[in-house]
Amino acid sequence: MKYKNIVKATFIERPNRFIANCKIGDTVETVHVKNTGRCRELLKKGAVVYLEKSDNPNRKTKYDLISVYKKDILFNMDSQIPNKVFKEALENKIINLDGFEGELFIKSESTYGNSRFDFYVESKEHKAYIEIKGVTLEEEGIAMFPDAPTLRGIKHINELVKAHKDGYEAYIIFIIQFKGAKYFTPNPVHDDFISALKNARENGVNILAFDCDITKNEIKASKKIDVKI
Repeated sequence: MKYKNIVKATFIERPNRFIANCKIGDTVETVHVKNTGRCRELLKKGAVVYLEKSDNPNRKTKYDLISVYKKDILFNMDSQIPNKVFKEALENKIINLDGFEGELFIKSESTYGNSRFDFYVESKEHKAYIEIKGVTLEEEGIAMFPDAPTLRGIKHINELVKAHKDGYEAYIIFIIQFKGAKYFTPNPVHDDFISALKNARENGVNILAFDCDITKNEIKASKKIDVKI
């Protein structure tokens, strides 16, 4: 997925979950943050960030905060992009699901039970519900999710278990929004999420993780990385 009208800036502060103040040259701009997560380990004063300038002249904020450097690694922190990255990678055969061959029917935002999953994918012989999770939390080269408690995430995992018992294939796919992670693991401070993920794997839900190639202008899925639960 490609961005356009990218501008380099310096992060100053984040007054709330939705906006940040960034310096472009000598001008301080209030920008929209495309991630309502905490991101405290990323958004530190003085960090180099990249902004996308909006084409909409009527917006309150001219820019969206897209990515940020943490040391020498560029992290994409756009929470809306992982689903697009996955769909593009699936269509281009960068991500392959076991048994799903030939032409695929891909439906976004598909309802099952009391949940709405990110994708429903169907081939000639297979049907699957898929939930995508974007990952921006990194510690010592290890990618982790979530960065905050997520009841909604646990609900989705449990619904995927039900879908698998009803005869569908089920996937939880973590899109790592940076390059070079050693492996993926659930955040050890969130026991309920870990328990739900373990239960899902034991009940046939596929759990995969892929890192991404990232530049200031683009993000695309790269390779599968190990998942350790």
